[in-house]
Amino acid sequence: MDFVPFRQRRLSLLDRMAAAGGGVAVIPTAPERLRNRDTHFPYRADSYFHYLTGFPEPEAVLVLIANTAPQAILFCREKDVEKEIWDGFRHGPEGARESFGFDAAFSIGEFDAKLAELLADQPALWYALGYDAEWDARITRALNAVRAQTRAGRRAPAVIHDVRAVLDAMRLVKDEHEIALMRRAARIAGAAHRRAMRFTAPGRYEYEVEAEFLHEFRRAGCQAPAYPPIVAGGANACILHYVGNDRPLKDGELLLIDAGCELDGYASDITRTFPVNGRFSGPQADVYQLVLDAQAAAIAAIRPGAGFNAPHEAALRVLAQGMVDLKLLEGSVEGILESEAYKRFYMHRTGHWLGLDVHDAGAYRQGETWTVLQPGMTLTVEPGCYIRAAADVPAAFHDIGIRIEDDVLVTADGCEILSADTPKTIADIEAWMKR
Repeated sequence: MDFVPFRQRRLSLLDRMAAAGGGVAVIPTAPERLRNRDTHFPYRADSYFHYLTGFPEPEAVLVLIANTAPQAILFCREKDVEKEIWDGFRHGPEGARESFGFDAAFSIGEFDAKLAELLADQPALWYALGYDAEWDARITRALNAVRAQTRAGRRAPAVIHDVRAVLDAMRLVKDEHEIALMRRAARIAGAAHRRAMRFTAPGRYEYEVEAEFLHEFRRAGCQAPAYPPIVAGGANACILHYVGNDRPLKDGELLLIDAGCELDGYASDITRTFPVNGRFSGPQADVYQLVLDAQAAAIAAIRPGAGFNAPHEAALRVLAQGMVDLKLLEGSVEGILESEAYKRFYMHRTGHWLGLDVHDAGAYRQGETWTVLQPGMTLTVEPGCYIRAAADVPAAFHDIGIRIEDDVLVTADGCEILSADTPKTIADIEAWMKR
C-alpha cells in the first residue's frame, strides 16, 4: 500500500493541532463485533482511523503528538505466528511502522501504560469524547494517572478538543488519492446497475436482482456494499429505506434500485429507476422526466462558491412546478414551496456528502449559513417523487416511486458526475434494456 497520502493527512492534522496550541491526539480504530456466539461481522476499520493510517487490523490506536518534534505512533497487535495460522497475517508493530510510515510503533498491550506518559505535561488532548463509553473510561484512567503525579510536578492536559471537528473539515475536501478511489467505486457501481437493468424481467424476485449487484461488486474487487441495497419494485419504491428485497417483480411496474459499493473504504451511492418490462408507460415517463429535470437543475447549481443547499432549492422548484402540472398538487409554486406541501411526494433532501461513509463526515451549515462548495468536495444528487395510492391522487400515478441519484465531484469550474456512465434518460434506459 502507498502510505504517502495517509502520512500527508497525519501531517496536516498535526499542523492544525500545532496552530491551536499543540497536544496529543488519540484515535482508536473500531472494535471487532460479534454477529452471534463466536462468529464476527466482517471487520471494517473506523473511518477516521482509516483516513489517517490505512491500517486494516483491529485492536489498533493512532497517537499523534504535536510539539516541536511531531510524531505519529501506532499501537497494534503483536506478530503472532500461531494466531496467523488461524486468522491470517498480522503486521506486528515493526512491520506496521515500516509499511505504513509511522515514526514509532508499539504493542497494543503497552498502550495504557504509555498513554499516561504521552499525556503528561501536554497542553491539550484531542479525542472524540462521548463517542465510545469504553474508550472514554480508558482515557479517563490515563488522565487520572497523570493527575496523581501532580506533587511530582507532572500535569494533565487542561483542555480537551473534539478531534472529529478538525477531521470532519479535512474530510470534506478529498485529495487525489480519494478522488481516484471514488471514481473507480462509481464505475463499478455503474456497471452493476447496467447489469441489473439487463437482468431484470417480470417474475424475477427483488433478491435475485440484488444478487447481481453483489456479484458485480465482488467481481470488480470491492470489499462490500456501501450500505444495504434497496431493490424496490412497484409500491415498495415508495418506502425510502426499503431493504426487504423479497417480492416478485411484476410486468408494468417500476423497479427502484439504490445501491453502491465500498472500495478500500470509499463509498459510491447510485440510484436508478426503470421499468421491469423495459418500457415506461405514459404516466411513468411523465413522473420520471420530472425527477430527471429536477436532478439536472440541481447538478447545474453545483459550482465553487455555491451553498450546499443550492442544488436542493433548484430541484424543489422544478418538482413543485411538475406536481402542479401533473395535478398532484394545487396552487402556485411559491405557495407550495412556502407551505412545504411538496413533502407529501418528496420528503427527503436532494443530497449528502459522500466519501469514507456513505453519509460522509462534514458540516452542512454553520448557524444560518450553508457550507460553501469548493473543489474536491463530493456529494450525491438524488431528487425523487413518491406517489402512494390515495383517493385524491390520479389513479394513473398510484404507487409510482422514482429516485435518480448520482455521485458528483465539485471541480474548479463546476462539477464532474462520477457515475455518468450509468444509463439515465428514458431513451437510454429503454435502449439498454432492449439489448
